[in-house]
Amino acid sequence: MRRDYVIGVDCSTTAAKAVVWDARGEVLSQARCAFDLSQPRPGWGEQNAEDWWSASADAIRRAAQTVDASRIGAICITHQRESFVCLDDAGTPLRPAMLWLDTRATDEVQRHGTDEVHRITGKPANPTPAWYKLHWLAQNEPDTIARLGKVVDVHGFLVHRLTGTWLTSWASADPLGLVDMSTFDYDDGLLAAVGLERGNLSELRAPGSVLGHLTDDAAARLGLPAAVAVVAGAGDGQCAQLGAGATTGGRAYLNLGSGIVSGTFSAHYSHAREYRTLSAAVPGAYTLETFIGGGTINLTWFVERFSGIDSKALGLGLSPEQVLETAAANLPPGSDGLLALPYWTGALTPYWDHNARGMLVGLTGVHGKAHVYRALLEGLAFEQRLLTTGAETALSEPVAEVVALGGGSRSPVWCQIIADVMQRSVSVVREPESTCLGAGMLAAAAVGIHESIPSAAKAMSGTGVSYEPGAAAAAYERLYDVYRDIYPANRAVFAKLAEAVR
Repeated sequence: MRRDYVIGVDCSTTAAKAVVWDARGEVLSQARCAFDLSQPRPGWGEQNAEDWWSASADAIRRAAQTVDASRIGAICITHQRESFVCLDDAGTPLRPAMLWLDTRATDEVQRHGTDEVHRITGKPANPTPAWYKLHWLAQNEPDTIARLGKVVDVHGFLVHRLTGTWLTSWASADPLGLVDMSTFDYDDGLLAAVGLERGNLSELRAPGSVLGHLTDDAAARLGLPAAVAVVAGAGDGQCAQLGAGATTGGRAYLNLGSGIVSGTFSAHYSHAREYRTLSAAVPGAYTLETFIGGGTINLTWFVERFSGIDSKALGLGLSPEQVLETAAANLPPGSDGLLALPYWTGALTPYWDHNARGMLVGLTGVHGKAHVYRALLEGLAFEQRLLTTGAETALSEPVAEVVALGGGSRSPVWCQIIADVMQRSVSVVREPESTCLGAGMLAAAAVGIHESIPSAAKAMSGTGVSYEPGAAAAAYERLYDVYRDIYPANRAVFAKLAEAVR
């Protein structure tokens, strides 16, 4: 029987999406099911872990209904990273899952974040990894820790529902901050520091390995044969890198989403404040990742709060962003002397400063809405150049090509600005669902549709339009010299401001 289809599932922060792929990386069917995000207090982010399963199961079932399900050979999951749930011995959640965006463990970062923890985990001290939130739970919810059976990432939770086994990929677990990145195994010292033993965690397997097959109950729930294999996946960033085909030196993926995530491929382990180190979706390799917290959300903020554009009333058939982009395209590089520091949500790589804030520098009476919009696009491009340049210090060869994906990659104006500012070629992925595609590649390699993960990536990925640095690059070079001085000159001011309003 031919089993030449696979399903890639992305269980993200707000929804689960399932895509059925063929051997060429073509979409045969897809479905999406949303679920709730709770923020009961400022800085908190929680979810009902059962929603991860119900949404994923519904998306898989709906996607499989419109294809020949007997040809589906494997399922692979990618997911929101760092998020985890505490379960009792029966596998029932003890409390809401704590998400990657939850920043309640700031004090724990100050107390427990050290250079040694950074060296082991590849993660500079910040509230995102679960290890610091587990410290918070030990201090503030000791009853949860006392009743604890398992602590599992999103991937481990879903794999248990699919196969009945407590297994996960080391490329899914390592963002939790519990894994020694030089061995891809749990670090016993880090576990002991938060009161955990190995039995409290899912066993680790290599991404792309077969973890088992669907249980009869799971198969019935999904409308699939029980013979379907469940393949170890990776976090959404690593799968996006794989789906974009950025699995060799000289290429970086750039996900232009709500936050902007970029990753470069490395065969060797290293750690530095300029990036965070993750297991790549290719076993034994690494992703050096940079992150800008405020990406397209900065643009949405400006459009919703200040643009005042009602494109429907104008009868233009365009979104407010498209109207502003059209106007911004007519402005010169540098927006007539207006620069934007894009720290609307603080600064992560390379500064790790939660006091940092956004700035508009150089405002004069000549500037209008289009200037601000272009300055925001340029500011994010300047910041990405800063981050990519920092990550390059650990690479064997410089980044020559940036592979763009995400909603922002559909903007020709922004992609050209990025090419000009970064002075690198920018190519846009052929397939918008590159994160799901990365999971599909792992599944296809695991069941022999392709002979290896790299060969699956080569066969199933591709790019479309590309942008080369143009005449504006020289002007942006001068402006970059100004931009990179803005944060260092204002770091102390940000700290004083935070203290003044506390």
